[in-house]
Amino acid sequence: MQDERSPFQKLADLLCDIVPVNQDREAPINMTIGEPGHAYPAFIPEVILEHKADFGRYPPMRGTDDFRKAVEDWLNWRYDLGGLPLGEKSILPLNGTREGLFHAVIGARDWARFHFGKHLVNPAVLLPNPFYHTYIGAARAIDAAPVFLNGTAETGFLPDLDELAKDTALLDRTVAFFYASPANPQGNIADIATWKKLITLARKHDFLILADECYSELYRETPPAGILEACEGDFSHVVTFHSLSKRSNLPGLRCGFAAGDPAFLTEWTKYRNLVAPQVSMPLQAAGAAAFRDEDHVIENRRLYNEKFDVVHRILGKDLPHDIPPAGFFLWLDVSAFGDDVTVTEKLWREVGVRVIPGSYLARPDANGKNPGDGFLRIALVGTREETEDAMGRIRSCLIG
Repeated sequence: MQDERSPFQKLADLLCDIVPVNQDREAPINMTIGEPGHAYPAFIPEVILEHKADFGRYPPMRGTDDFRKAVEDWLNWRYDLGGLPLGEKSILPLNGTREGLFHAVIGARDWARFHFGKHLVNPAVLLPNPFYHTYIGAARAIDAAPVFLNGTAETGFLPDLDELAKDTALLDRTVAFFYASPANPQGNIADIATWKKLITLARKHDFLILADECYSELYRETPPAGILEACEGDFSHVVTFHSLSKRSNLPGLRCGFAAGDPAFLTEWTKYRNLVAPQVSMPLQAAGAAAFRDEDHVIENRRLYNEKFDVVHRILGKDLPHDIPPAGFFLWLDVSAFGDDVTVTEKLWREVGVRVIPGSYLARPDANGKNPGDGFLRIALVGTREETEDAMGRIRSCLIG
């Protein structure tokens, strides 16, 4: 049986008896959790206060007209959709994308049964490997087999769709495919051709694409392509998920959205009216204001890119590394210094830097290969000064 502990619980168990030798001289640095440390937009509290009376009302599941309009305008602007009127049937607010991603699999199973006639004995949910652990929780909730698709250097750190296309038996029993771009944690991005290839597979084999694009605005230079622009106006079999947690440093707001296939979203709303949490209207107002402002996003991106410049300068050529095209994680190959678990213990014990082993974020494939082996996930969510300190400690610990 697979170890179902979260990667963070596994890490806590691993390091619980280790005391950093430098703790009397240097404060520990925690780079494990992807919780943004940058300031959220200054206008957020004011907007919430302006709408505080709405805390006394139950919010509609489909969201406010203003929130859906703000998202519609942002999607059209960001992905050049040509002014498509998405808000009425193609956008739903979410109480954070985590709950949306989880509940979407239940909707996808029902959609596959009643819309496509897929009454499956052994349904499958596809997910990238490494993966965001809500994906596997969602697969377990519908008693589906989670199928892990390795993202390695050889595949551009994304699932190999050409190889997947050969397995028609698997695709025919698939009800949903979690596809993350930018990838979490590697930061690689799908181009339009890749999105179109994925959409073709979904429509051929009748499964739902759950496109996790929550890191889409944290890019180095080029804005990542989005799945909606690859749809060319036809959103069937496609739902994308976006969040304000990363884009706007608002993880505590719990406000995101799903957008895409209007027929699926209409049916899914009926299910959500039974079980899913609504988003309070003052928080939707704050979310709408955040989606209408790009200045804070540009500054947020600048701060992350500045920290990646620090990483590149300090690690240099002596500690080989790739700067990801998007996201705020450094996916650092430390295989030259030992396995990732041992290196994690070493960094915590010797220099007080807490990171997470890549193998904790992935699963072994059918051949026993874990694509996270030999990597560390390092979250660059602190200040520039903290990043400089941490990279200096990592460098001194591993290469002197």
